Amino acid sequence: MKKSRFIAFAAASLLASGAAFADDCATEIEGNDVMQFNKKSIDVPAACKEFTLTLKHVGKMPKTTMGHNWVLTTKADEKTVIKEGIAAGPSKDYIESDDAKIIAHTKLVGGGESTSVTFLVSKLTVGEPYAYFCNFPGHAAIMRGTLTVK
Repeated sequence: MKKSRFIAFAAASLLASGAAFADDCATEIEGNDVMQFNKKSIDVPAACKEFTLTLKHVGKMPKTTMGHNWVLTTKADEKTVIKEGIAAGPSKDYIESDDAKIIAHTKLVGGGESTSVTFLVSKLTVGEPYAYFCNFPGHAAIMRGTLTVK
């Protein structure tokens, strides 16, 4: 009887730690009506195979006037991706189609909406800081942060 309780306890502990680990491979970030993300940095555990980011627009304004997306690039590619995204326009969510400089991105959302993106952590270098930003025109100057695999 003691052995079966130990096995049950061990299994429960393993499941609990697995659930906690899975939670570390995902995060949420909020954008609002005053052009702010609620996080300036995101740390991704190097042990994650994939990472999921959920963007929640907690404001009330529509995406045509205060839309937000989340774009991940290298720091070196950031300015070019911003410029090309603005040229791509709202019909493409301010994302240049099939741009190899973009590691991951969400669609554009308005107030009360949310969206997610999942990307392979193996595409990133441990310790290197990557840039994330909102590519709606003018937002990247304020709505920005750093993602690092640790």
